[in-house]
Amino acid sequence: MTTAPDTGAAPTPRPGRKPSPVRGLASRWDTAVGVLLVAVLVVGLGSTEGFGSAENLAFAFNDIVEVAVIALPMTLLVVAGQVDLSVASMLGLGSTLTGALWEAGWAFEVIVPVVLLVGVAGGLLNGWLVTGVGLPSLAVTIGTLALYRGLASVVLGSDAVTDFPRVYADWAVDTTTVPGTFLTYPVLLFAVLAVVTAVVLHATGFGRSLFAIGAQEEAAYFAGIRVKRIKLLLFVLTGLFSAFAGVVFTLRYGSARADNGLGFEMLVIASVLLGGIDFDGGKGTLFGAVAGVLLIGLLKNLLTLNDVANEVQVIVTGLLLVASVLTPRVIATVVGRRHSRAANTPGRPEAPPLPAPSRTPPKGTRRHDAP
Repeated sequence: MTTAPDTGAAPTPRPGRKPSPVRGLASRWDTAVGVLLVAVLVVGLGSTEGFGSAENLAFAFNDIVEVAVIALPMTLLVVAGQVDLSVASMLGLGSTLTGALWEAGWAFEVIVPVVLLVGVAGGLLNGWLVTGVGLPSLAVTIGTLALYRGLASVVLGSDAVTDFPRVYADWAVDTTTVPGTFLTYPVLLFAVLAVVTAVVLHATGFGRSLFAIGAQEEAAYFAGIRVKRIKLLLFVLTGLFSAFAGVVFTLRYGSARADNGLGFEMLVIASVLLGGIDFDGGKGTLFGAVAGVLLIGLLKNLLTLNDVANEVQVIVTGLLLVASVLTPRVIATVVGRRHSRAANTPGRPEAPPLPAPSRTPPKGTRRHDAP
């Protein structure tokens, strides 16, 4: 017996029954996040004075840009069934290196490539421990989270370095926007990187390989996909983007400190999972991840404008993280139970019974009677 291939589309409802909104939401979680993002915008515009101003939107988007940049490679990594919790610590290490090298008299044009190379080295270490040694990525990156943050403390200690080149600092702040828009230059750079990442994930063989690895790693290996090499590359990308985010963070705040970016790993993971990227791998879209980042950023900005305490904002982010993991699974369970009940509903048409075998022997054969 053959079965129809799974196309990912929602099942066609039976005649006489309305389509289930639960089933539709289960198959379009990223769209639901986009709708929620629009709802936050509408509520903010209607309830909070100054929320829709160009100055506030420039600040809101720029305030989340480091998280957004790191979320791009993190999306690829989670689609492939892996995770990197050391990204915020690498951001802090990149920030302290930027400050220490600038204080030592290095040219800023030399500092940036060196910091990026350190990010690549950190990603290589994570990737080698996962692919070469065979350790789980969650355990590895919890360890390197502490390692990279400790190295950041060694580089600068409790000191802070300020007074960076004005030409670069002005590039990163929210008061400098692209002419004719409210977008800052870091946000514009993120938009370009997001388009490139979307093309790679959804329109190339490499992107299809990531979905295959996340769905069934062993099957992907036997299909000829270089699983270990691809996972190593993904960890390198997360390290590279995190170190770059450290440079942007340092210029934006004009301060290099060992605790820069502390806790950002939760924001990155929350954004990715909220956007519908399955933590088990193999499912999700980059649109959903970007929508998750923007939703968290705008919600944080809206709460700040309404004088909501930072502790409450952290609680809201945590609730969003729990909801992003729990809600799709609850929906899938509900849909599964509905299908099960529908299959066991009395009165459903059954397959016609098979005809009884004929007792008449074929022509040309002799009938042997019992003695």
